[in-house]
Amino acid sequence: MADIGLLIVRVVIGLLFIGHGTQKLFGWFGGYGVKGTAGWFESIGIKPGVPMVVFVGLAELVGGLLFGAGLWLPVGSALIVIVMLGAIFKSNGAKGLWITQGGFEYDLVLLVVAVGIALTGAGAYSIDALLK
Repeated sequence: MADIGLLIVRVVIGLLFIGHGTQKLFGWFGGYGVKGTAGWFESIGIKPGVPMVVFVGLAELVGGLLFGAGLWLPVGSALIVIVMLGAIFKSNGAKGLWITQGGFEYDLVLLVVAVGIALTGAGAYSIDALLK
């Protein structure tokens, strides 16, 4: 049952990160695309906006794909952790912990899930397990 639990967590978190990456890169799922997101990035001090959006969007997309598939799990987890640390320190950190005040609670949860799964392993239902 633990392997099924790991699969569920990996796939859901992976798909959410894929979605966020495609919002930034392509404007899918209600996103603003590179140029729209770059304006917001620059407004919160992340410059230059366009290359940073491409970096973050690719980190979310690739991190989500790797994490969800359980392929090179440490790499996928590291990409998710980097993005979440950026969100905490550049976007939500000054607002405190609780999400009800716009804080970093949810970002921290995603970061901890990525670290926890990386330390636990992807489980039997993963590409990493198939490659062993």
